Amino acid sequence: MADHSLDEFRRHWQEELAQAQALRKRRRPEAAERRPWRPEVVPGRGEQQASGYLALAQGLLEGAGRPPAARATRAERQEAASRSRSPPAREAAGGGEQLVDQLIRDLNEMDDVPFFDIQLPYELAINIFQYLDRKELGRCAQVSKTWKVIAEDEVLWYRLCQQEGHLPESSISDYSCWKLIFQECRAKEHMLRTNWKNRKGAVSELEHIPDAVLCDVHSHDGVVIAGYTSGDVRVWDTRTWDYTAPFLESDYEEDEPGMQPYVSFVRINSSLAVAAYEDGFLNIWDLRTGRYPIHRFEHDARIQALALSQEDATVATASAFDVVMLRPNEEGYWQIAAEFEVQKLVDYLEIVPDTGRYPVAVATAGDLVYLLKAEDSARTLHYVYGQPVTCLDVSSNQAAFGVKSLGWVYEGNKILVYSLEAERCLSKLGNALGDFTCVNLRDSPPNLMVSGNMDRRVRIHDLRTDTIALSISAHQLGVSSVQMDDWKIVSGGEEGLVSVWDYRMNQKLWEVHSRHPVRHISFNCHSLITAHVPYERVVRNADLDNFVTHRRHRGLIQAYEFAVDRLAFQSTVPICRSSCDTIPGYNYDLALAFPCDDI
Repeated sequence: MADHSLDEFRRHWQEELAQAQALRKRRRPEAAERRPWRPEVVPGRGEQQASGYLALAQGLLEGAGRPPAARATRAERQEAASRSRSPPAREAAGGGEQLVDQLIRDLNEMDDVPFFDIQLPYELAINIFQYLDRKELGRCAQVSKTWKVIAEDEVLWYRLCQQEGHLPESSISDYSCWKLIFQECRAKEHMLRTNWKNRKGAVSELEHIPDAVLCDVHSHDGVVIAGYTSGDVRVWDTRTWDYTAPFLESDYEEDEPGMQPYVSFVRINSSLAVAAYEDGFLNIWDLRTGRYPIHRFEHDARIQALALSQEDATVATASAFDVVMLRPNEEGYWQIAAEFEVQKLVDYLEIVPDTGRYPVAVATAGDLVYLLKAEDSARTLHYVYGQPVTCLDVSSNQAAFGVKSLGWVYEGNKILVYSLEAERCLSKLGNALGDFTCVNLRDSPPNLMVSGNMDRRVRIHDLRTDTIALSISAHQLGVSSVQMDDWKIVSGGEEGLVSVWDYRMNQKLWEVHSRHPVRHISFNCHSLITAHVPYERVVRNADLDNFVTHRRHRGLIQAYEFAVDRLAFQSTVPICRSSCDTIPGYNYDLALAFPCDDI
Protein backbone atom coordinates (compact mmCIF):
# COMPACT_ATOMS: atom_id res chain seq x y z
CA MET A 1 0.00 0.00 0.00
CA ALA A 2 2.84 2.36 0.90
CA ASP A 3 4.72 1.55 -2.35
CA HIS A 4 1.60 2.28 -4.40
CA SER A 5 1.15 5.68 -2.70
CA LEU A 6 4.82 6.50 -3.26
CA ASP A 7 4.62 5.63 -6.95
CA GLU A 8 1.46 7.70 -7.29
CA PHE A 9 3.14 10.72 -5.65
CA ARG A 10 6.25 10.35 -7.88
CA ARG A 11 4.16 10.14 -11.03
CA HIS A 12 2.16 13.29 -10.16
CA TRP A 13 5.32 15.10 -9.20
CA GLN A 14 7.00 14.35 -12.54
CA GLU A 15 3.90 15.42 -14.46
CA GLU A 16 3.79 18.73 -12.62
CA LEU A 17 7.48 19.36 -13.27
CA ALA A 18 7.07 18.59 -16.97
CA GLN A 19 4.10 20.94 -17.26
CA ALA A 20 5.94 23.69 -15.40
CA GLN A 21 9.02 23.32 -17.60
CA ALA A 22 6.97 23.48 -20.79
CA LEU A 23 5.11 26.56 -19.55
CA ARG A 24 8.39 28.21 -18.59
CA LYS A 25 9.85 27.66 -22.05
CA ARG A 26 6.83 29.30 -23.68
CA ARG A 27 6.90 32.38 -21.40
CA ARG A 28 10.66 32.84 -21.21
CA PRO A 29 11.01 35.21 -24.25
CA GLU A 30 8.13 37.44 -23.12
CA ALA A 31 9.27 37.47 -19.49
CA ALA A 32 12.79 38.42 -20.53
CA GLU A 33 11.46 41.58 -22.18
CA ARG A 34 9.14 42.64 -19.34
CA ARG A 35 11.10 41.56 -16.27
CA PRO A 36 13.73 44.04 -15.01
CA TRP A 37 17.21 42.83 -14.40
CA ARG A 38 17.84 41.31 -10.96
CA PRO A 39 20.98 39.86 -9.52
CA GLU A 40 21.08 36.11 -9.33
CA VAL A 41 20.36 34.75 -5.91
CA VAL A 42 21.81 31.43 -4.97
CA PRO A 43 19.00 29.46 -3.41
CA GLY A 44 19.61 27.96 -0.05
CA ARG A 45 18.12 25.16 1.85
CA GLY A 46 15.19 27.28 3.10
CA GLU A 47 14.21 28.24 -0.46
CA GLN A 48 14.36 24.63 -1.56
CA GLN A 49 11.99 23.64 1.21
CA ALA A 50 9.70 26.59 0.45
CA SER A 51 9.51 25.68 -3.25
CA GLY A 52 8.62 22.12 -2.35
CA TYR A 53 5.88 23.19 0.06
CA LEU A 54 4.43 25.70 -2.40
CA ALA A 55 4.34 23.11 -5.17
CA LEU A 56 2.65 20.69 -2.83
CA ALA A 57 0.09 23.35 -1.83
CA GLN A 58 -0.64 24.13 -5.49
CA GLY A 59 -1.13 20.46 -6.20
CA LEU A 60 -3.57 20.15 -3.34
CA LEU A 61 -5.53 23.17 -4.57
CA GLU A 62 -5.73 21.77 -8.11
CA GLY A 63 -6.76 18.27 -7.05
CA ALA A 64 -8.67 18.68 -3.80
CA GLY A 65 -10.70 15.56 -4.41
CA ARG A 66 -7.73 13.21 -4.63
CA PRO A 67 -6.51 11.30 -1.56
CA PRO A 68 -3.43 12.73 0.15
CA ALA A 69 -0.20 11.18 -1.01
CA ALA A 70 2.26 9.54 1.32
CA ARG A 71 5.23 11.56 2.54
CA ALA A 72 8.35 11.15 0.41
CA THR A 73 11.57 9.74 1.82
CA ARG A 74 14.74 11.78 2.33
CA ALA A 75 16.37 10.42 -0.82
CA GLU A 76 13.36 11.30 -2.93
CA ARG A 77 13.27 14.82 -1.50
CA GLN A 78 16.95 15.31 -2.34
CA GLU A 79 16.34 14.07 -5.88
CA ALA A 80 13.38 16.39 -6.31
CA ALA A 81 15.40 19.30 -4.93
CA SER A 82 18.23 18.64 -7.37
CA ARG A 83 15.78 18.83 -10.27
CA SER A 84 14.22 22.12 -9.06
CA ARG A 85 17.15 24.53 -8.90
CA SER A 86 17.18 28.31 -9.28
CA PRO A 87 14.81 28.73 -12.27
CA PRO A 88 11.99 26.79 -10.59
CA ALA A 89 12.66 28.71 -7.35
CA ARG A 90 11.70 31.96 -9.04
CA GLU A 91 8.54 30.34 -10.32
CA ALA A 92 7.73 29.20 -6.77
CA ALA A 93 7.97 32.77 -5.57
CA GLY A 94 5.32 33.72 -8.09
CA GLY A 95 3.15 30.90 -6.80
CA GLY A 96 3.52 32.22 -3.26
CA GLU A 97 2.21 35.59 -4.35
CA GLN A 98 -0.77 33.90 -5.95
CA LEU A 99 -1.59 32.10 -2.71
CA VAL A 100 -1.41 35.32 -0.67
CA ASP A 101 -3.69 37.10 -3.14
CA GLN A 102 -6.15 34.27 -3.00
CA LEU A 103 -6.14 34.38 0.83
CA ILE A 104 -6.84 38.13 0.79
CA ARG A 105 -9.70 37.65 -1.65
CA ASP A 106 -11.21 34.96 0.55
CA LEU A 107 -11.03 37.23 3.62
CA ASN A 108 -12.64 40.11 1.75
CA GLU A 109 -15.59 37.93 0.83
CA MET A 110 -16.39 37.33 4.52
CA ASP A 111 -18.70 39.81 6.29
CA ASP A 112 -18.10 38.66 9.87
CA VAL A 113 -15.52 36.58 11.62
CA PRO A 114 -17.26 33.26 12.19
CA PHE A 115 -15.72 32.80 15.62
CA PHE A 116 -17.58 35.83 17.05
CA ASP A 117 -20.97 35.11 15.51
CA ILE A 118 -23.53 34.28 18.15
CA GLN A 119 -26.31 31.82 17.63
CA LEU A 120 -28.47 33.02 20.57
CA PRO A 121 -31.92 34.61 20.38
CA TYR A 122 -31.87 38.41 20.43
CA GLU A 123 -33.79 38.65 23.71
CA LEU A 124 -31.37 36.27 25.44
CA ALA A 125 -28.40 38.26 24.16
CA ILE A 126 -29.94 41.47 25.56
CA ASN A 127 -30.33 39.82 28.97
CA ILE A 128 -26.65 38.86 28.89
CA PHE A 129 -25.47 42.31 27.78
CA GLN A 130 -27.47 44.14 30.45
CA TYR A 131 -24.78 43.35 33.04
CA LEU A 132 -22.12 45.27 31.09
CA ASP A 133 -21.18 48.88 31.74
CA ARG A 134 -20.68 51.59 29.14
CA LYS A 135 -17.01 50.75 28.50
CA GLU A 136 -17.69 47.07 28.03
CA LEU A 137 -20.60 47.80 25.68
CA GLY A 138 -18.31 49.99 23.60
CA ARG A 139 -15.75 47.21 23.34
CA CYS A 140 -18.39 44.66 22.36
CA ALA A 141 -19.63 46.97 19.60
CA GLN A 142 -16.19 46.69 17.95
CA VAL A 143 -16.26 42.89 17.69
CA SER A 144 -18.64 42.42 14.77
CA LYS A 145 -21.71 43.89 13.15
CA THR A 146 -23.97 41.50 15.01
CA TRP A 147 -22.52 42.46 18.37
CA LYS A 148 -22.69 46.15 17.49
CA VAL A 149 -26.43 45.92 16.89
CA ILE A 150 -26.92 44.26 20.27
CA ALA A 151 -24.54 46.59 22.16
CA GLU A 152 -26.36 49.69 20.85
CA ASP A 153 -29.84 48.49 21.75
CA GLU A 154 -32.06 51.21 23.24
CA VAL A 155 -33.02 49.10 26.25
CA LEU A 156 -29.40 48.73 27.37
CA TRP A 157 -28.60 52.45 27.17
CA TYR A 158 -31.90 53.42 28.77
CA ARG A 159 -31.02 51.21 31.74
CA LEU A 160 -27.57 52.79 31.94
CA CYS A 161 -29.14 56.25 32.05
CA GLN A 162 -31.45 55.17 34.87
CA GLN A 163 -28.65 53.51 36.83
CA GLU A 164 -26.45 56.62 36.72
CA GLY A 165 -29.33 58.94 37.63
CA HIS A 166 -29.85 60.63 34.26
CA LEU A 167 -33.48 61.53 33.44
CA PRO A 168 -34.97 59.35 36.19
CA GLU A 169 -38.59 60.28 35.46
CA SER A 170 -38.50 59.59 31.71
CA SER A 171 -39.65 56.48 29.88
CA ILE A 172 -37.92 54.58 27.10
CA SER A 173 -40.31 55.97 24.48
CA ASP A 174 -39.39 59.61 25.19
CA TYR A 175 -36.22 59.51 23.07
CA SER A 176 -35.21 57.59 19.97
CA CYS A 177 -31.45 57.30 20.61
CA TRP A 178 -30.64 56.68 24.25
CA LYS A 179 -26.96 56.20 23.57
CA LEU A 180 -26.74 59.79 22.32
CA ILE A 181 -28.79 60.99 25.30
CA PHE A 182 -26.40 59.16 27.61
CA GLN A 183 -23.40 60.84 25.98
CA GLU A 184 -25.02 64.27 26.29
CA CYS A 185 -25.80 63.68 29.97
CA ARG A 186 -22.22 62.62 30.62
CA ALA A 187 -20.90 65.71 28.88
CA LYS A 188 -23.24 67.95 30.87
CA GLU A 189 -22.22 66.27 34.11
CA HIS A 190 -18.55 66.86 33.29
CA MET A 191 -19.28 70.51 32.49
CA LEU A 192 -21.13 71.03 35.78
CA ARG A 193 -18.33 69.44 37.77
CA THR A 194 -15.80 71.70 36.09
CA ASN A 195 -17.93 74.76 36.86
CA TRP A 196 -18.23 73.68 40.50
CA LYS A 197 -14.48 73.34 40.81
CA ASN A 198 -13.72 76.66 39.12
CA ARG A 199 -16.65 78.55 40.72
CA LYS A 200 -17.95 79.42 37.28
CA GLY A 201 -21.57 80.44 37.48
CA ALA A 202 -24.10 83.04 38.51
CA VAL A 203 -24.77 84.14 42.09
CA SER A 204 -27.71 86.21 43.32
CA GLU A 205 -28.89 87.49 46.67
CA LEU A 206 -32.54 86.78 47.34
CA GLU A 207 -34.52 89.90 48.12
CA HIS A 208 -34.94 90.97 51.74
CA ILE A 209 -37.96 92.32 53.52
CA PRO A 210 -37.45 95.93 54.68
CA ASP A 211 -37.11 96.53 58.42
CA ALA A 212 -37.05 92.77 59.17
CA VAL A 213 -34.38 90.30 60.23
CA LEU A 214 -34.08 86.81 58.80
CA CYS A 215 -35.15 84.13 61.30
CA ASP A 216 -35.11 80.77 59.51
CA VAL A 217 -34.56 79.37 56.00
CA HIS A 218 -35.32 76.03 54.38
CA SER A 219 -35.28 74.76 50.79
CA HIS A 220 -36.34 71.79 48.71
CA ASP A 221 -35.39 71.12 45.10
CA GLY A 222 -34.51 74.75 44.39
CA VAL A 223 -37.55 76.28 46.12
CA VAL A 224 -36.59 78.46 49.10
CA ILE A 225 -38.77 79.58 52.02
CA ALA A 226 -37.75 82.22 54.57
CA GLY A 227 -39.33 83.61 57.73
CA TYR A 228 -38.67 87.06 59.23
CA THR A 229 -39.08 88.93 62.48
CA SER A 230 -41.97 90.86 60.92
CA GLY A 231 -43.97 87.63 60.72
CA ASP A 232 -43.74 87.52 56.93
CA VAL A 233 -43.01 84.34 55.01
CA ARG A 234 -41.63 84.43 51.45
CA VAL A 235 -41.01 81.75 48.84
CA TRP A 236 -38.58 81.85 45.90
CA ASP A 237 -38.28 79.46 42.98
CA THR A 238 -34.63 79.56 41.97
CA ARG A 239 -35.16 77.02 39.19
CA THR A 240 -36.76 79.67 36.98
CA TRP A 241 -34.63 82.60 38.21
CA ASP A 242 -37.82 84.44 39.08
CA TYR A 243 -36.94 86.37 42.21
CA THR A 244 -40.22 88.23 42.53
CA ALA A 245 -41.08 86.10 45.53
CA PRO A 246 -44.69 86.04 46.68
CA PHE A 247 -45.72 86.53 50.30
CA LEU A 248 -47.56 83.71 52.01
CA GLU A 249 -50.41 85.41 53.80
CA SER A 250 -51.28 84.59 57.40
CA ASP A 251 -54.57 84.85 59.28
CA TYR A 252 -53.54 87.73 61.52
CA GLU A 253 -55.70 90.84 61.51
CA GLU A 254 -54.69 93.46 58.98
CA ASP A 255 -55.45 96.31 61.39
CA GLU A 256 -52.54 95.26 63.60
CA PRO A 257 -49.47 96.05 61.52
CA GLY A 258 -46.16 95.24 63.17
CA MET A 259 -47.83 93.17 65.87
CA GLN A 260 -47.28 89.77 64.29
CA PRO A 261 -44.96 87.45 66.22
CA TYR A 262 -41.60 86.30 64.93
CA VAL A 263 -41.36 83.29 62.67
CA SER A 264 -39.60 80.52 64.61
CA PHE A 265 -39.31 77.77 61.97
CA VAL A 266 -40.11 77.29 58.29
CA ARG A 267 -40.18 74.06 56.27
CA ILE A 268 -41.04 73.27 52.64
CA ASN A 269 -41.40 70.27 50.34
CA SER A 270 -42.67 69.80 46.80
CA SER A 271 -46.26 70.80 47.61
CA LEU A 272 -46.47 72.26 51.15
CA ALA A 273 -45.00 75.16 53.07
CA VAL A 274 -45.15 75.32 56.88
CA ALA A 275 -44.30 78.14 59.28
CA ALA A 276 -44.29 78.11 63.09
CA TYR A 277 -44.58 81.36 65.07
CA GLU A 278 -43.39 82.45 68.48
CA ASP A 279 -46.91 82.52 69.90
CA GLY A 280 -47.48 78.80 69.18
CA PHE A 281 -49.44 79.10 65.93
CA LEU A 282 -48.73 76.94 62.90
CA ASN A 283 -49.71 77.81 59.32
CA ILE A 284 -49.75 75.31 56.45
CA TRP A 285 -49.92 76.45 52.81
CA ASP A 286 -50.51 74.44 49.67
CA LEU A 287 -48.14 75.84 47.06
CA ARG A 288 -50.37 74.63 44.24
CA THR A 289 -53.56 76.41 45.32
CA GLY A 290 -52.69 79.89 46.53
CA ARG A 291 -51.10 82.25 49.03
CA TYR A 292 -53.50 81.67 51.89
CA PRO A 293 -53.09 78.89 54.46
CA ILE A 294 -55.17 75.76 54.08
CA HIS A 295 -54.83 74.80 57.74
CA ARG A 296 -53.94 76.51 61.01
CA PHE A 297 -53.04 74.77 64.24
CA GLU A 298 -52.49 76.31 67.67
CA HIS A 299 -50.34 75.17 70.58
CA ASP A 300 -50.65 76.46 74.13
CA ALA A 301 -46.93 77.24 74.34
CA ARG A 302 -44.08 78.19 72.03
CA ILE A 303 -43.23 75.68 69.31
CA GLN A 304 -39.76 74.30 70.00
CA ALA A 305 -39.25 72.05 66.94
CA LEU A 306 -40.86 71.59 63.54
CA ALA A 307 -40.52 68.82 60.95
CA LEU A 308 -42.06 68.26 57.52
CA SER A 309 -41.91 65.06 55.51
CA GLN A 310 -40.14 65.43 52.17
CA GLU A 311 -42.31 62.77 50.50
CA ASP A 312 -45.88 63.29 51.71
CA ALA A 313 -48.10 65.70 53.66
CA THR A 314 -47.04 64.97 57.24
CA VAL A 315 -46.16 67.70 59.74
CA ALA A 316 -44.74 67.17 63.24
CA THR A 317 -44.49 69.86 65.92
CA ALA A 318 -43.15 69.88 69.46
CA SER A 319 -44.44 72.28 72.09
CA ALA A 320 -43.80 72.00 75.83
CA PHE A 321 -43.94 68.24 76.57
CA ASP A 322 -46.19 67.31 73.63
CA VAL A 323 -45.35 66.11 70.12
CA VAL A 324 -48.16 66.26 67.55
CA MET A 325 -48.30 64.73 64.06
CA LEU A 326 -50.67 66.30 61.54
CA ARG A 327 -51.74 64.94 58.16
CA PRO A 328 -54.84 65.13 55.92
CA ASN A 329 -57.39 62.34 55.82
CA GLU A 330 -58.89 60.76 52.71
CA GLU A 331 -61.27 63.71 52.23
CA GLY A 332 -58.39 66.21 52.42
CA TYR A 333 -59.17 67.62 55.87
CA TRP A 334 -56.23 68.02 58.20
CA GLN A 335 -56.36 66.18 61.49
CA ILE A 336 -54.13 64.95 64.32
CA ALA A 337 -52.65 61.61 63.24
CA ALA A 338 -50.82 60.97 66.52
CA GLU A 339 -49.97 62.75 69.76
CA PHE A 340 -47.20 61.85 72.21
CA GLU A 341 -46.08 63.02 75.62
CA VAL A 342 -42.38 63.22 76.47
CA GLN A 343 -40.52 63.84 79.73
CA LYS A 344 -38.37 66.80 78.67
CA LEU A 345 -38.48 69.69 76.23
CA VAL A 346 -37.78 68.61 72.66
CA ASP A 347 -34.61 69.94 71.03
CA TYR A 348 -34.61 68.22 67.63
CA LEU A 349 -37.38 66.60 65.61
CA GLU A 350 -37.22 64.71 62.30
CA ILE A 351 -39.73 62.65 60.29
CA VAL A 352 -38.47 59.31 58.98
CA PRO A 353 -38.93 59.04 55.18
CA ASP A 354 -40.60 56.15 53.37
CA THR A 355 -42.61 54.75 56.27
CA GLY A 356 -45.82 54.07 54.41
CA ARG A 357 -49.25 54.65 55.87
CA TYR A 358 -48.23 55.37 59.46
CA PRO A 359 -45.77 58.24 59.98
CA VAL A 360 -42.69 57.76 62.15
CA ALA A 361 -40.64 60.49 63.81
CA VAL A 362 -37.50 60.71 65.94
CA ALA A 363 -37.28 63.35 68.68
CA THR A 364 -34.49 64.28 71.09
CA ALA A 365 -35.14 65.81 74.48
CA GLY A 366 -32.01 66.44 76.51
CA ASP A 367 -30.32 63.07 76.95
CA LEU A 368 -33.38 61.14 75.71
CA VAL A 369 -34.03 59.98 72.15
CA TYR A 370 -37.60 58.92 71.32
CA LEU A 371 -38.95 56.80 68.49
CA LEU A 372 -42.48 58.00 67.75
CA LYS A 373 -44.73 55.74 65.68
CA ALA A 374 -48.25 56.82 64.85
CA GLU A 375 -49.83 53.48 65.76
CA ASP A 376 -47.79 53.08 68.97
CA SER A 377 -46.80 55.04 72.05
CA ALA A 378 -43.52 56.89 72.47
CA ARG A 379 -40.60 54.50 72.85
CA THR A 380 -37.17 55.37 74.24
CA LEU A 381 -34.53 54.67 71.60
CA HIS A 382 -31.50 55.89 73.60
CA TYR A 383 -30.88 57.23 77.08
CA VAL A 384 -27.64 57.83 78.97
CA TYR A 385 -27.84 60.16 81.94
CA GLY A 386 -25.70 63.26 81.54
CA GLN A 387 -25.06 62.86 77.79
CA PRO A 388 -27.33 65.36 75.99
CA VAL A 389 -27.92 65.09 72.25
CA THR A 390 -26.34 67.88 70.20
CA CYS A 391 -27.55 67.11 66.62
CA LEU A 392 -29.87 64.73 64.76
CA ASP A 393 -30.51 63.35 61.28
CA VAL A 394 -32.46 60.36 60.01
CA SER A 395 -32.70 58.19 56.91
CA SER A 396 -35.28 55.59 55.93
CA ASN A 397 -33.89 52.94 58.31
CA GLN A 398 -31.30 54.66 60.52
CA ALA A 399 -30.95 57.57 62.91
CA ALA A 400 -27.69 59.36 63.67
CA PHE A 401 -27.21 61.82 66.53
CA GLY A 402 -24.31 63.34 68.37
CA VAL A 403 -23.97 62.90 72.13
CA LYS A 404 -21.92 64.91 74.57
CA SER A 405 -19.42 63.05 76.73
CA LEU A 406 -19.27 62.93 80.51
CA GLY A 407 -16.02 64.87 80.53
CA TRP A 408 -13.62 61.94 80.70
CA VAL A 409 -10.32 62.38 78.92
CA TYR A 410 -10.41 59.08 77.04
CA GLU A 411 -14.14 59.18 76.29
CA GLY A 412 -14.79 61.98 73.80
CA ASN A 413 -17.95 63.13 72.10
CA LYS A 414 -19.41 60.61 69.67
CA ILE A 415 -22.03 60.08 67.00
CA LEU A 416 -24.32 57.11 67.55
CA VAL A 417 -26.02 55.36 64.63
CA TYR A 418 -29.17 53.42 65.53
CA SER A 419 -31.24 50.99 63.50
CA LEU A 420 -34.87 52.10 63.54
CA GLU A 421 -36.14 48.59 62.81
CA ALA A 422 -34.08 46.73 65.41
CA GLU A 423 -34.00 49.75 67.79
CA ARG A 424 -30.39 49.11 68.75
CA CYS A 425 -27.06 50.88 68.33
CA LEU A 426 -25.12 49.94 65.20
CA SER A 427 -22.07 52.17 65.38
CA LYS A 428 -20.23 54.56 67.67
CA LEU A 429 -18.31 56.99 65.52
CA GLY A 430 -15.71 59.60 66.36
CA ASN A 431 -13.93 60.54 69.55
CA ALA A 432 -13.75 64.32 69.41
CA LEU A 433 -13.07 66.87 72.11
CA GLY A 434 -15.69 69.29 70.79
CA ASP A 435 -19.43 68.82 70.49
CA PHE A 436 -20.86 67.57 67.21
CA THR A 437 -22.98 70.44 65.95
CA CYS A 438 -24.37 68.97 62.70
CA VAL A 439 -24.65 65.60 61.01
CA ASN A 440 -25.94 64.70 57.54
CA LEU A 441 -26.98 61.10 56.98
CA ARG A 442 -29.90 61.45 54.56
CA ASP A 443 -28.07 63.26 51.74
CA SER A 444 -24.76 61.38 52.03
CA PRO A 445 -23.63 58.60 49.65
CA PRO A 446 -24.29 54.99 50.71
CA ASN A 447 -22.26 53.78 53.70
CA LEU A 448 -20.91 57.29 54.31
CA MET A 449 -21.88 60.12 56.65
CA VAL A 450 -20.55 63.63 57.15
CA SER A 451 -20.51 65.63 60.38
CA GLY A 452 -19.35 68.99 61.72
CA ASN A 453 -17.87 69.72 65.12
CA MET A 454 -17.10 72.63 67.39
CA ASP A 455 -13.41 71.79 67.02
CA ARG A 456 -13.65 73.35 63.50
CA ARG A 457 -13.28 70.03 61.70
CA VAL A 458 -15.46 68.27 59.14
CA ARG A 459 -15.36 64.48 59.29
CA ILE A 460 -16.44 61.77 56.84
CA HIS A 461 -17.43 58.56 58.62
CA ASP A 462 -17.35 55.12 57.01
CA LEU A 463 -20.32 53.20 58.36
CA ARG A 464 -18.94 49.86 57.15
CA THR A 465 -15.79 49.98 59.26
CA ASP A 466 -16.90 52.48 61.97
CA THR A 467 -13.87 54.64 61.23
CA ILE A 468 -13.20 58.22 60.16
CA ALA A 469 -12.38 58.17 56.46
CA LEU A 470 -11.34 61.85 56.32
CA SER A 471 -10.96 64.74 58.73
CA ILE A 472 -10.61 68.31 57.43
CA SER A 473 -9.84 71.48 59.37
CA ALA A 474 -12.44 73.56 57.58
CA HIS A 475 -13.38 76.65 59.60
CA GLN A 476 -12.12 79.21 62.07
CA LEU A 477 -14.98 78.59 64.49
CA GLY A 478 -17.38 75.68 64.84
CA VAL A 479 -19.06 74.01 61.86
CA SER A 480 -22.75 74.90 61.70
CA SER A 481 -23.97 73.12 58.52
CA VAL A 482 -22.57 70.49 56.17
CA GLN A 483 -23.58 68.38 53.16
CA MET A 484 -21.69 66.04 50.82
CA ASP A 485 -22.16 64.04 47.63
CA ASP A 486 -19.97 61.58 45.74
CA TRP A 487 -16.98 63.93 45.33
CA LYS A 488 -17.39 67.21 47.22
CA ILE A 489 -18.26 68.68 50.62
CA VAL A 490 -19.97 72.02 51.22
CA SER A 491 -19.68 73.26 54.79
CA GLY A 492 -20.70 76.41 56.63
CA GLY A 493 -19.19 77.83 59.80
CA GLU A 494 -20.17 80.02 62.69
CA GLU A 495 -17.88 82.73 61.34
CA GLY A 496 -19.98 82.97 58.15
CA LEU A 497 -17.62 81.11 55.82
CA VAL A 498 -18.95 78.74 53.14
CA SER A 499 -16.27 76.32 51.90
CA VAL A 500 -16.34 73.83 49.03
CA TRP A 501 -13.95 70.86 49.23
CA ASP A 502 -12.95 68.07 46.88
CA TYR A 503 -12.58 65.40 49.54
CA ARG A 504 -11.02 62.86 47.17
CA MET A 505 -8.08 65.25 46.71
CA ASN A 506 -8.36 66.67 50.26
CA GLN A 507 -8.27 70.14 48.71
CA LYS A 508 -10.32 73.30 49.19
CA LEU A 509 -11.78 74.52 45.91
CA TRP A 510 -13.16 77.93 46.90
CA GLU A 511 -14.88 79.79 49.72
CA VAL A 512 -17.16 82.81 50.28
CA HIS A 513 -17.72 84.82 53.43
CA SER A 514 -20.58 86.72 55.00
CA ARG A 515 -21.13 88.33 58.36
CA HIS A 516 -23.59 85.89 59.96
CA PRO A 517 -23.38 82.15 60.73
CA VAL A 518 -24.35 79.68 58.03
CA ARG A 519 -27.57 77.99 59.17
CA HIS A 520 -28.68 76.32 55.96
CA ILE A 521 -26.85 74.64 53.05
CA SER A 522 -28.55 72.76 50.25
CA PHE A 523 -27.13 71.86 46.86
CA ASN A 524 -27.68 69.56 43.90
CA CYS A 525 -25.70 68.94 40.74
CA HIS A 526 -26.19 72.45 39.31
CA SER A 527 -27.16 74.82 42.15
CA LEU A 528 -26.27 75.81 45.70
CA ILE A 529 -28.36 77.67 48.27
CA THR A 530 -26.85 79.14 51.44
CA ALA A 531 -28.47 81.11 54.26
CA HIS A 532 -26.72 83.31 56.82
CA VAL A 533 -29.03 83.85 59.79
CA PRO A 534 -28.08 86.46 62.42
CA TYR A 535 -27.74 85.67 66.11
CA GLU A 536 -29.58 88.83 67.13
CA ARG A 537 -33.11 89.53 65.98
CA VAL A 538 -33.11 93.22 66.87
CA VAL A 539 -34.74 95.30 64.13
CA ARG A 540 -32.81 98.49 63.44
CA ASN A 541 -34.64 101.59 62.26
CA ALA A 542 -33.91 102.24 58.61
CA ASP A 543 -34.29 106.01 59.05
CA LEU A 544 -31.56 106.21 61.69
CA ASP A 545 -29.09 103.63 60.42
CA ASN A 546 -27.09 104.08 57.30
CA PHE A 547 -27.09 101.80 54.25
CA VAL A 548 -24.29 99.43 55.26
CA THR A 549 -25.36 98.97 58.85
CA HIS A 550 -28.93 98.20 57.94
CA ARG A 551 -28.12 95.45 55.45
CA ARG A 552 -25.46 94.04 57.72
CA HIS A 553 -27.93 93.02 60.41
CA ARG A 554 -30.66 91.48 58.25
CA GLY A 555 -29.12 88.18 57.20
CA LEU A 556 -28.42 86.90 53.73
CA ILE A 557 -29.71 84.22 51.32
CA GLN A 558 -27.61 83.44 48.26
CA ALA A 559 -28.40 81.24 45.25
CA TYR A 560 -25.61 79.91 43.01
CA GLU A 561 -26.22 78.47 39.55
CA PHE A 562 -23.45 76.48 37.83
CA ALA A 563 -25.23 75.43 34.62
CA VAL A 564 -23.81 77.30 31.64
CA ASP A 565 -27.12 77.41 29.79
CA ARG A 566 -28.68 79.35 32.67
CA LEU A 567 -26.11 82.13 32.94
CA ALA A 568 -28.28 84.78 31.32
CA PHE A 569 -27.68 87.30 34.08
CA GLN A 570 -24.00 86.61 34.72
CA SER A 571 -24.14 87.53 38.42
CA THR A 572 -25.87 90.86 37.90
CA VAL A 573 -26.64 92.82 41.05
CA PRO A 574 -30.25 92.03 42.09
CA ILE A 575 -31.36 95.69 42.01
CA CYS A 576 -30.31 95.91 38.36
CA ARG A 577 -32.77 93.13 37.56
CA SER A 578 -35.72 94.96 39.10
CA SER A 579 -38.73 95.88 37.01
CA CYS A 580 -40.07 99.37 36.43
CA ASP A 581 -42.80 98.99 39.06
CA THR A 582 -40.30 98.17 41.83
CA ILE A 583 -40.12 100.75 44.63
CA PRO A 584 -36.86 102.74 44.27
CA GLY A 585 -34.41 102.20 47.08
CA TYR A 586 -36.25 99.14 48.29
CA ASN A 587 -33.10 97.35 49.37
CA TYR A 588 -30.22 99.76 49.14
CA ASP A 589 -31.60 103.22 50.02
CA LEU A 590 -30.92 104.45 46.48
CA ALA A 591 -32.97 104.86 43.32
CA LEU A 592 -32.09 103.89 39.76
CA ALA A 593 -32.36 106.62 37.15
CA PHE A 594 -33.48 104.05 34.56
CA PRO A 595 -34.76 100.87 36.19
CA CYS A 596 -34.19 97.76 34.10
CA ASP A 597 -37.12 95.91 32.64
CA ASP A 598 -37.53 92.17 32.97
CA ILE A 599 -35.55 90.46 30.24
